[in-house]
This record gives sequence, C-alpha cells and structure tokens, in this order.
Amino acid sequence: MLINCVAYQDGQRLGAIKIDEVGAYLLRPECLVWVALKDPEPSELEAMKQQFGLHELAVEDVVAQNQSPKIEEYGESLFAVLHTIEKDQHNELLLGEVDVFVGPNYVLSVRNRTRHGFQEVRARCEREPELLKQGSGFVLYALIDHIVDGYLPILEALSVELEQTEERIFERHRLAESRLIIEDLYSVKRRLVTLEHHIAPLLDAVAKLMGGRIPQVCGGMQAYFRDVYDHLDRIMRTVDGRRDMIVTAIQVNLGMISLAENEVTKRLGAFAALFAVPTMIAGIYGMNFQQIPELHFAYGYPICLAVMLAIDVFLWFRFRKAGWV
Repeated sequence: MLINCVAYQDGQRLGAIKIDEVGAYLLRPECLVWVALKDPEPSELEAMKQQFGLHELAVEDVVAQNQSPKIEEYGESLFAVLHTIEKDQHNELLLGEVDVFVGPNYVLSVRNRTRHGFQEVRARCEREPELLKQGSGFVLYALIDHIVDGYLPILEALSVELEQTEERIFERHRLAESRLIIEDLYSVKRRLVTLEHHIAPLLDAVAKLMGGRIPQVCGGMQAYFRDVYDHLDRIMRTVDGRRDMIVTAIQVNLGMISLAENEVTKRLGAFAALFAVPTMIAGIYGMNFQQIPELHFAYGYPICLAVMLAIDVFLWFRFRKAGWV
C-alpha cells in the first residue's frame, strides 16, 4: 500500500507526486523524493525497484521479512533494516520491521507488521528545512531516531513491572504466590532478552555511520548518528542492569522461600515436641510391668497429667520466646 510519495526541493516540500513521476523528479538537482509503503505487494516492490534502481539482494531481504537489524551499503545507496517494538493489551511485545532504501536523492521506507506510521518523522523533517536540505541522510537519521525513541517507553514499562514484582517478594504470602513471582520475573526477563536481541545488532550498524569511512549519503551527519548511538548504548546498559536485577530478585525470592520453609519446619518441630513429652510419659506408664514406681499411688493419675501440662506449658513459652510458634 502506498502511504506517501512526496518531493522536496532545497528542504522545502513541493507536494505529493505520482509514482510514475518519480523518475523526472530524481533528475532535478537538489531534489529529494520520499516514498513510504506499508505491507507492499511484490508487484509494488518491483515497481519501486525499477523506479529507484534498487539492488536485487536488498529487495529480496524486504520480501523475506526475517532480517536482523543492519545497515548495508550498495554502491552510492544504503539499505537499512530496523525493528519496531510495540506492546499489546497483555504487555506482550509486538515486533515489526521497517526497511529503508536511502540514495543520493531519495528515501524509500517500507513498513511491515507495524501499527504506527512515521507521520511524526515526516512532520519533524518538514519543520527543519535547513537539516532536510542536507538530503536523504537526515531522513535516515530521523527514522532511526524515532524508532530508537520508541524503545524507551517499552523499557520503562518493563522496569516498572520489575519493581512491582520485587515489592511482592517481601510481602507475606503463600508458597504458591512465590511460584507466580518467579514466573513473572522470568516473563520480564524474556521480554528484556527479546528487546536486547533487536537492539544489539542496530547498535553495531549505527556505529558504521559515525566513524571510519562514512557512506557518502550520510556525509556531515556523524554528530546526529553519534547521538542515536549514545541512546542505543544507554538502553543496552539499562537492559543489562535490569537483567542483573532479575537474577538477584529470583535468588532473593528463592531465599525467602527457604526461610518460609524453615519457619514451617520449626513450627512443626515445636508442636512435635509438645506432643512428644506427654506421649513419652503415657507410654512409660502404659507398659505392662508391675514394679513401675507410683503405679498404685492414689493421686498418680492427676499428678501425671499435671506434670505433662507443666512441661508442655514450659516448652510452649520457650518456643514462643524463640519465635518457633
């Protein structure tokens, strides 16, 4: 589906143009053509390939839709694969792909499986004609910067979820709740790993645009791509920190489970001792021997009960003082 096809001259918007007019505008000096597609058909990609002279291997990557984030150079043009990350109503991550073809005087962006468009990026570029005048390199920067900024709310939401789960660790609850806490922690960890897998390759790709041999279409944009690199690096360090926190939280939760089990064991041991003493005394006087002391004593039975009770009361207060009951 064709979303936009707009021409710019010296950073100023000329207006929307037809696809079959793209070739004529590409021949104009200081002219930039920006085309946006969403979930295109193979025939549409073939038409774009003919209009812009796209590399065959890059077009195949768009059709496959299973590429890792990367930036590849084909002659005077660049091909970038970017991944968008969004949340659904169940806080699960929805992954999309944005493929960007960048030439000396054109930008072709192709969105797949993404719910939100890049109207904000286009509006930002049109508000800054002095930067847009620098050409397609600025548009590529604006697209990458917008996608990277979209990672931050996802990371913040996961951080809040992690903090809420950590607070539940120290609440008094049943052992079944402890198992749910571990499941929730692993759920956050799984999503953090997914986030990392889609950010780490982009970090390496952006590094190519800020140092060493800079592609011609990105000339003069090193400072902007360095800013994007810094954002990605900060996100990656935050993700690593959150993963370490999850490992620690899981260990703490397992420690709390062990403490709870020890408390149960101590309580069972205390109650077992309370029953053991009367059982022992009753067992002794229940044996079939005639020479047991005080066996025929008139007050032996109440005295025996009183001794059992006194010992149990003494043990009860000792266990209570020790925190066992």
